[in-house]
Amino acid sequence: MSMHWLKRSMPRSLYGRAALILLLPVVTIQLVLSITFIQRHFEGVTDQMTGSVELELSLLADRIDAAPTPRAAREVAQPLARALSLDTTLPDPTPVASATRRFYDLSGRVVISILQERLEGLRGIDLATDISQVHLTVDTRNGPVAIRFPRYRVSASNPHQLLVLMVVVSLLMTLIAYLFLRNQLRPVKRLAAAAEAFGRGRVVPYRPSGATEVRAAGHAFLDMRMRIERQTQQRTLMLSGVSHDLRTPLTRMKLSLSMLDDNAETEDLSRDVAEMEEMLATFLDFARLEALDDSVECDPAEVAGEAVARAHRAGHAVALGRIDGAEPVMLRPQAMARALDNLLGNAVRYGTRARLSVAVTERAVVFSVEDDGPGIPPEARDEAMKPFQRLDTARNQNRGGGVGLGLAIAADIARQHGGVLRLGDSADLGGLRADMVLAR
Repeated sequence: MSMHWLKRSMPRSLYGRAALILLLPVVTIQLVLSITFIQRHFEGVTDQMTGSVELELSLLADRIDAAPTPRAAREVAQPLARALSLDTTLPDPTPVASATRRFYDLSGRVVISILQERLEGLRGIDLATDISQVHLTVDTRNGPVAIRFPRYRVSASNPHQLLVLMVVVSLLMTLIAYLFLRNQLRPVKRLAAAAEAFGRGRVVPYRPSGATEVRAAGHAFLDMRMRIERQTQQRTLMLSGVSHDLRTPLTRMKLSLSMLDDNAETEDLSRDVAEMEEMLATFLDFARLEALDDSVECDPAEVAGEAVARAHRAGHAVALGRIDGAEPVMLRPQAMARALDNLLGNAVRYGTRARLSVAVTERAVVFSVEDDGPGIPPEARDEAMKPFQRLDTARNQNRGGGVGLGLAIAADIARQHGGVLRLGDSADLGGLRADMVLAR
């Protein structure tokens, strides 16, 4: 439980996680080196340089204290200050009363601390007025003396250059690593795109490339795709052959029945033959499901309207419900027509009326078919979507039978579009609600 927040905050995409793996060590090294440089190297150098200048300042202050008069003190201080590259004013017209520095002046903190600790008589030190100069006031027996000298004498000049160089080089190396990483991730994205397309019923050209492991995964995907295509072709050929071979005796039976006298027995046999022909047509539809058509850009509202129109021509009580969104999406129109016809046919077979609605969102397209029939119990819905399953206890079989492929065909077409078929209860009509949720 304590690690769930970390999992939720991690990037989900492969690019995001790879970038995190790349940038986290770089940023960590940047911080460690920066802290080490500032606290040890930079502050240590500043300590040494300030200590050296403090000795010179103490010598100058001692000489001024030793002079009998202020005039003599000035005469002693001026040549010594020139020799030490210091600028002095005795007495100081504007004495510095406190220690000031700019908030970002990290080395100034070290300079002030050392001078306050070691230089006797220090009244104040000003590092804020002019960042390139040090202005301090020292109290002596001959009055306060102002001392100025360049800032570079107590702290390293341009200390940020190392940090800037480190950041620039890190950014350059990060860019190079990102370009290399993108080339390594591109074959993975191509493999994912090919697998996603195949899951939606499309076969896109794909050639394995990239690292050895990615190539191995690519070859495994191609082998799997070939096996699935071969099995699909074999299933199609088998069902097509069986259905085709059965049409010949059925045709002979129809011909024989047409030559007999009309009576109740021949009418029952004719209905049985017609039902068998409908079953064979359903078998062929199921067998040819993979080869119906390719994905094209379609208007979901138009696809739904055509399905309702076909149901009206067949004499079914089907209404077009609510249409939310009208954006064109990629669909297999013939496959969708077959799925909607099956769902609407099931709805009016087991109920008296049906309704077809469409909802288009940013991530999915939902076709909803509702009826006023008896519905399907929740525990039997998964079983109802399997091929050749007829739930005699759930639906009214006296209204006309099927072979148990209507929902299976619709579910298979939904999977070919990267979606799913969901069964539920209709809140308005009281019967079954079938939602075809298709990924965009």
